Amino acid sequence: MSTIFTLFMILIMITSILLIIIIMAQNPKGGGLSGTFGGTSPAQFGVQRTNDFMEKATWTLGTAIVVLILLSVILTAKPSMVIPSAPARTQAPAPQTAPAANNPVAPVQQTPAPAAN
Repeated sequence: MSTIFTLFMILIMITSILLIIIIMAQNPKGGGLSGTFGGTSPAQFGVQRTNDFMEKATWTLGTAIVVLILLSVILTAKPSMVIPSAPARTQAPAPQTAPAANNPVAPVQQTPAPAAN
């Protein structure tokens, strides 16, 4: 493996772990299980700003993963992987024509066009 590929894999794994942590730390919009069992109170201070940050971080990390994956494929792909090469074709030898001395061709005689009256 190349070092570029290894670097991209490490970056993708770090970004994935951060994305998992951010998603697990978010409060579900519907309240989830904590809302069902009375774990949320309507007067939470600063929750809206935290949720905005978490949502932006989720989208940013998700986009970063997609970009890193695409870059790793583009930059580390072998040329044979990008454009499949066709198998080598063997061409049949061209038919050989006989020499001109053996194949006499009669010259074409041109007749003058009739005069228009």
